Amino acid sequence: MAKKTAKKSNTHAWRAELIEAAKNAQKNAYCPYSRYPVGAAVLAESGRIYTGCNVENASFGLAICAERVAIFKAVSHGEKKIRALSVAAKSAKPCGACRQVIIEFAPKDAEIIYVDWFPMAKKQKVTFTKAGKLLPQAFDPSEAGL
Repeated sequence: MAKKTAKKSNTHAWRAELIEAAKNAQKNAYCPYSRYPVGAAVLAESGRIYTGCNVENASFGLAICAERVAIFKAVSHGEKKIRALSVAAKSAKPCGACRQVIIEFAPKDAEIIYVDWFPMAKKQKVTFTKAGKLLPQAFDPSEAGL
C-alpha cells in the first residue's frame, strides 16, 4: 500500500521523502543480468507516494523499468495523475518508454528528480527538471484530443 506524504505546501519535506523512497525502492531491484539497480517513487495527486524498482527477465524484452512500475502501481490504486517523480540509480534518467508513460500521467509542470546515487560512497547528486522537458515532441494525449 502507498504511504501518505507531507502536504503539498511543504516542498522540501516531500522532495526529501520522495528521494528517500526512490533510494529505498532501489534495494528491491531484480537485476541479475544488467546489475543496474534502479528505484523510483511517484507523488500522486492524492499526496500518496508509490514506489517501484526495475525487474529484469531472462527474455530481456520482458523487463520493466522502475519508473513504470511506480506509475503503474499508482494507477492500479486509482491514481490518475502524478505531481512528481524521483528516480535513483547510478546516472539516473528515465528511458524513452518511461518518458512517454510519464507524459501520460503527469502535467508538464510536474517535477522530475534525478538522484545519481552511489550507496557505497553514500554520495548523491540531485537534479531537478519538469515533465514537459523530458521528451521533445512527445505524443501528448491531451494535444491529440484523447
